[in-house]
Amino acid sequence: MALPAEPLALGVDVGTQGLKAVVYDMKSHAVLAKGSSAYGILPSPVPSRAEQDPATWLQALREAVGAALQGLDPARVAALAVSGQQHGLVVLDGEGQVLRPCKLWCDTESAAEAEQLSAKLGWKLVPSFTATKVLWLKRNEPDVYDRTATVLLPHDYVNLYLTGRKVMECGDASGTGLMDIPGRRWDAAAVAAVDERLGGLLPPLVDEPNRAIGTLQPSAAADLGLPAGALVGPGSGDNAMSALGAGAASAGAVVVSLGTSGTIFAKSPTPVLDPSGLVCPFADATGAFLPLLCTLNCTRLPEEVREAFGLSHAELTALAEREPPGCGGATWLPYLIGERTPCWPHASGALLGLRPGCLRPGLLYRAALEGATLSLLSGFRRMVAAGLAPGGRLRLVGGGARNPLWRQIVADAFGMEVVLPAEADSAALGAALQAAAIAEGVAVADYVAAHPPPMEDLVVRPNPEHRAAYDAALQRFEALGQQLFGV
Repeated sequence: MALPAEPLALGVDVGTQGLKAVVYDMKSHAVLAKGSSAYGILPSPVPSRAEQDPATWLQALREAVGAALQGLDPARVAALAVSGQQHGLVVLDGEGQVLRPCKLWCDTESAAEAEQLSAKLGWKLVPSFTATKVLWLKRNEPDVYDRTATVLLPHDYVNLYLTGRKVMECGDASGTGLMDIPGRRWDAAAVAAVDERLGGLLPPLVDEPNRAIGTLQPSAAADLGLPAGALVGPGSGDNAMSALGAGAASAGAVVVSLGTSGTIFAKSPTPVLDPSGLVCPFADATGAFLPLLCTLNCTRLPEEVREAFGLSHAELTALAEREPPGCGGATWLPYLIGERTPCWPHASGALLGLRPGCLRPGLLYRAALEGATLSLLSGFRRMVAAGLAPGGRLRLVGGGARNPLWRQIVADAFGMEVVLPAEADSAALGAALQAAAIAEGVAVADYVAAHPPPMEDLVVRPNPEHRAAYDAALQRFEALGQQLFGV
């Protein structure tokens, strides 16, 4: 395919709270424009339920792409790729119509199914994984399951709209609980453990991260105002795409995301296998692997404090900076909506170690930041014990990375230098980088290494004087969690 004279790559991230689009100039290697469209989770009286209508994503795609390309010539778009929230269950009938709302990664209604599949398979599946949601659907909505002809993930559904093809790529598929990750194929035993019919509902896996899965079909091109025939990359899950957008292209590069969920992942040349299920042995978007750990409770914690006291995050941060590392022994177990890592779906948040005068906004805010951080640090140490060899720097992304105190807490607790990618929308940028690499016929990992996304000038260095306080805080955090919820 001949590239336009001034080619652009378009990256799209289908998130939980909205969709973002990034326009990347393939000549200057810079982000030219961005667009977004917000949406939310469908209201439900069931506390553990979290669902969205896939039609919402397509409408948001039209809005965000239109906003991003305003003032630009859409004919310049040579390629696009899609990042998507992982684990969501999209089910289609034989005509390709959506049968019910998508059950999202943060939907934990399938906790019982997760326990049963874990016992069957001999390794720990969490309720987030798609396999557990399929079994839940089979048991709780058998009429819908009987009509199901295709099972897709959120970004696969958007790819179907763009190209007309039903496929899954290995990075996102590795979060289903149905894949033999070292072998990069469907795991027949895991599929059969859910249902013998499921194998016929799963689309073929594509394991060619450096090639397009198709081209933009005329109907989608007309809908989006883009050129028909533009290349469409395979895309991947949001964490794999965020790794690209944060420049984590070399082995050992570590990324921490402070968002609705807390996530930590690192590139590895080989799978990092953890039978406990705390560390997910995912594949990445380059043909390598991306051991990953995800917590359900992150930025919600400081937001709870903000709502309770009616102060701004900036005001609360200023107060929290006056509080000591470790909060004088006050510990916030952050499990407001249960937890995925550890797999404690029925856990709740708990504030422990309180003394008279502790219920002041600055201390509670710092305890919230530390609780979310310690939850990730506990998992990170598990990743290292399972075989990850981390590099010396940590890339910090997500909304929480904007908070200067939280950045310092992460640096101090992990004992690593923290750097920030200049582009906050790292998953959408990662999708754009994949699209650009495919358009130019270059391996994605090589393209990112040759054109690394810029970092902010700021480098946050750990304060060695705080190390002992955070080591003690982590020990306290893990012991209290086990005492309360570690069945």
